[in-house]
Amino acid sequence: MMTKGDKPIAALWSRAYLLLTMTALFWAGNSIVGRAARDLVPPAALSFWRWVIALSLLLPLAWPHLKRDWPVLRANWPIMALLGTLGIGAFNTMLYTGLQTTTALNSMMLQSAQPALILMVGALVMSDRTSARQIAGVLVSLAGVLIIISRGDIGALLGLELNAGDAIIGVAVVLWAIYSVFLRRRPQVHPLSFLAASIMVGIMVISPVYAAELWRGRAIVPGWESGLAIAYVSIFPSFLAYLFFNRGVELIGSAATGQYLNIMPLMGAGLAMLFLGERLHLFHIAGLALVVAGILVAGRNVQAPVAAQ
Repeated sequence: MMTKGDKPIAALWSRAYLLLTMTALFWAGNSIVGRAARDLVPPAALSFWRWVIALSLLLPLAWPHLKRDWPVLRANWPIMALLGTLGIGAFNTMLYTGLQTTTALNSMMLQSAQPALILMVGALVMSDRTSARQIAGVLVSLAGVLIIISRGDIGALLGLELNAGDAIIGVAVVLWAIYSVFLRRRPQVHPLSFLAASIMVGIMVISPVYAAELWRGRAIVPGWESGLAIAYVSIFPSFLAYLFFNRGVELIGSAATGQYLNIMPLMGAGLAMLFLGERLHLFHIAGLALVVAGILVAGRNVQAPVAAQ
């Protein structure tokens, strides 16, 4: 029997777009916190503790499914190793590394190109059929990305005088696109089993990078700010966002969910200006306009990121 206290939770759990709005907000906040905490929590440390804590929160829910699905996961270990390395280990560590030297606003703008990149990688890696319209859309979106990376100075692009953080995040976004395309080959197991196993792989990938970071003398600065940063990225974009994302897919389907999550970069840009005082420049507007135009030109079947960031 449902109590009065359960009714708000049940109401939230039945509203797909509210859940997905919170998901986009939590994932956008990941870049904001990564940038804000850059001097307090080194990138590999933030990535490592994020996933260790997230796994500890997830395991009580995932354990029954993980026990049942373990033989399937073990039989498909090569694809699990690839997905865990790309989606959990590499993407997040590179994102936090890039945020050491570039703005959260630039990070969100670069991530806005993921739908177009996913389409391009699908065509190159999986031989997906693409139309001339889709190719044109991808090229328009990539032109927007180049404007953002070069900060509106094409001369800097031609002279390879790029911000290192932008370049690192650019590579991370490409790796995420590869991860998203290869997700179609994931083993058919429960989503919580898949996430838990992916996190385990990711932690193993991040561990030696974290050890090297410590060896170089980069450690977490003790304090409540560091603790809050780690707590945020562990709970909101890692644990709650994934649960909300899965529920959104269950309620309205993966295509509609992917399309709706295109709001994430826009929300992130707003948060960067609100909380970090970052300024929106003309090159941001021009680049984002081209990215969005490219997605619209390519068509509705171009989807946003499809797993936890």
